[in-house]
Amino acid sequence: MNIPSELKYTKDHEWVKIDGNTAVIGITDFAQSELGDIVFVDVDSVDENLSAGEVFGSVEAVKTVSDLFLPLSGKVIEFNADLEDAPELVNQDPYGKGWIIKLEIAEDAEISDLLSAENYQSLIG
Repeated sequence: MNIPSELKYTKDHEWVKIDGNTAVIGITDFAQSELGDIVFVDVDSVDENLSAGEVFGSVEAVKTVSDLFLPLSGKVIEFNADLEDAPELVNQDPYGKGWIIKLEIAEDAEISDLLSAENYQSLIG
């Protein structure tokens, strides 16, 4: 299982890459493997201000649909448009080309609530 040490994680299996005041967010390798073949990624929250824990979209796999939860409060500023035509990028490259949104971070203090790679590894076993 791939769990890059430079990223932060949530108990809901999202990963977060902090770059200044922006966070790039996707789902973990573990999450995509549990979901199976992803056929659609739905994000209709671009330009919305949301709180940590709110649903910002969903991922549809062949057998299930799973909500995506915002790891940090802020404004959703971008959706990965490549996922419209190629949702399988989430399966193929979850930490790279399969990123889902970019967020303008509202509360820096919330970053400390995220899990380290080691803590996430413990969570999933």
